[in-house]
Amino acid sequence: MTNKSSMVQVYIALGIIWLFHISALIGITLGYVDWFIEKTPLNLCICLVLFLWVYPIRSIRHVAAFLLFFIGGMLAEWIGVHYGILFGSYEYGANFGLKIDGVPYLIGAYWALLPFITASVSDYFAKSRIAKIFIAATLMTLLDYFMEFNAHRFDFWEFEGGIASMQNYITWFILALLFQGILHYMK
Repeated sequence: MTNKSSMVQVYIALGIIWLFHISALIGITLGYVDWFIEKTPLNLCICLVLFLWVYPIRSIRHVAAFLLFFIGGMLAEWIGVHYGILFGSYEYGANFGLKIDGVPYLIGAYWALLPFITASVSDYFAKSRIAKIFIAATLMTLLDYFMEFNAHRFDFWEFEGGIASMQNYITWFILALLFQGILHYMK
């Protein structure tokens, strides 16, 4: 694939993602919150497919990392949901799609995607491997931090007491560091 055709793929993917998200913002603003929020699993699946279309997870190492992050993310979330350790006491709502023993499959998919996405972003900000790992882990943790504000409102997940504890962010950062270290080691 030429560089020009890969950029066309990126622009198409970004255009579709923007179209979906702007449509949702308009629809939610106009009072169709339930209709759009119910479509969250579909939206996330489309974003996942678009990511896999444009991002080069084609080597055996990247496929292995992707699967490891999926399984690791699902396992961490399962431990969190069932035992209240790692992230604190919480449970998933209905708007993240199909679940296995209380944990949505899409959460595993996003644990698998986020290390790749944030590693790509960190490449623009640092040269050293250590700096890239820390920047990417920070970005992953910040994403969770900002999602926490509306997660319960949209029935994605909810922490006991309604607020994520510092334990949640510390665990996110540690897991993000681990996943980033693995990803950078496998490059």
